[in-house]
This record gives sequence, structure tokens and C-alpha cells, in this order.
Amino acid sequence: MHCPVFHPALQLQIEAECALLQLANPPANTFTLDALRALPALLQWLSAQSAVDVLIIHGAGGKFFSAGAELRSFAHEDAAQARAAGAAMAQAFNAAFSALAGYRGLSIAAINGYAMGGGLECALACDVRIVEEHAQLALPEAAVGLLPCAGGTQLLPWLVGEAWAKRMILLGERIDAGCAEQIGLAQRCARGAALQTARELAAQARRQSPDARAACKRLIHGARKGWLAGQLAQEQAAFLALFDGVNQAEGVQAFLQKRSPQWEYTAQQTRQEAA
Repeated sequence: MHCPVFHPALQLQIEAECALLQLANPPANTFTLDALRALPALLQWLSAQSAVDVLIIHGAGGKFFSAGAELRSFAHEDAAQARAAGAAMAQAFNAAFSALAGYRGLSIAAINGYAMGGGLECALACDVRIVEEHAQLALPEAAVGLLPCAGGTQLLPWLVGEAWAKRMILLGERIDAGCAEQIGLAQRCARGAALQTARELAAQARRQSPDARAACKRLIHGARKGWLAGQLAQEQAAFLALFDGVNQAEGVQAFLQKRSPQWEYTAQQTRQEAA
């Protein structure tokens, strides 16, 4: 089947009854604003292909699944410009991964390397996650003065519990494939064969009724929708509020300059932390 090109970094191909989406923006397969904006249209087109109801997402190369957003997008000396860039990225991430979570078929993330920040949030939006043995997973946004703004603060605790979510988000803890499988973040650890394992799970899924499977997915997601809709909006609002302080700019610049950030603690922040 011929697949239209929605964005060069989103390489889509159809393999039998399965769609393969490769995240291909080297070296770290980061998401650009244009690629994020193209993803909902890709998923809409894919949903219209009645013979295809399994989507596998993997990263190009062997080192990265995706490192998420390119931090240079937020590196503006002018605070208003940085906030506007943050708002555009947050909205695009939310729309893209909400569309991914709502994809009518089964979605599988074959995590074949580092899945960081928005890269991990992309995997969290999928139904199933397979990890290669060398994979590393993290939500390190707080280390650069930001926060996960594409569902990370909401979906991660839903999947692994509050304690592990706090370790990964508040402490910036990076976990390996074995830990991801142990805590339920990944359903399978595939040693050198994440993509092949994803294909096998796709074949397993196709042995079930597509109508029944789609209905079950809607019902399972329905169990969390009551709280998730409002909380996602609050997640985005909190993300944008960080641009009003000095620590977001300091965190991004420190990362790009490969130095330790010098955080500023204010009385207002102290009161917020205490609350």
C-alpha cells in the first residue's frame, strides 16, 4: 500500500495488516513542531485504512527511540518569545499524543533505545510498550526547569503508581529496561528484538475480533477519562507558568552549555513547595 508523506521525520509504511511508523530525526529522533502537527493527520489517514488496525512505533537507528522535544526550541533570551514557543510546543504535543492515544487500533511502542521526555510520553500514549535490553527511560524535564507537558504527569502514575512516578519525575530517576518491565511501564523486555516482538504481538492481537478489541480499548480508556481531561489542561497551564520565572531559561541554557544550573529560590516558590 502506498503511504502519503506527512512529514520527513515520520516515516510510515504498511506491512501486511500492520503500520510501521519510524521516528526519524537524527541524531536523537527529537520531535519538531511541524512533525507534531503532522502526526494527527497521519493517524486520521491510518484510521481510515480498514485493513490496518495495528500501529508499531519505533526509532530510527539503534540508540534512540526519541529524546522528545529539541530544547533549543525554548532557548530564547526574550521571555515572551520563550513562552510563546513553549505554548506552541505544549499544544502540539498534547494534540499529537491525544490523537495517538485515541487511535482506533492497537498501538505498540517498540522502544529501541533512549526514550526521554516527550519520547517517553509518546510511548505512554501507546497501548503496549516493548523495550530493548539497552533502553533507558526518563522524564527529566525538571532538571532543565520544565515539566512533562504531554501527559507524563498524568499517565505515568496511572501506569506505574504514584511512588515510581515521583521517583522518575521529582527525582529525575532514569530507569533501565528491566526496571521498566518490573514496574509495569513496559509489557515485555526484548533482547535485541523489540520490533520483531512488536510484530508478534500485532499478530496475536489480530487473532481477536477488531470490533471487540476497539470497544474494549474505548472502555478501558473510559475508566480514566473523568479525571484525565481536566488534569491535562492543568498540566499544560503549569508548564506555561514556568516560563514566567527565571529557572526555565536558566535550566535550558545550562543544558545547552553543558553546565550545572544555578537555580533561584524565591519566597513564592518556597510557599508553593510548602503547599
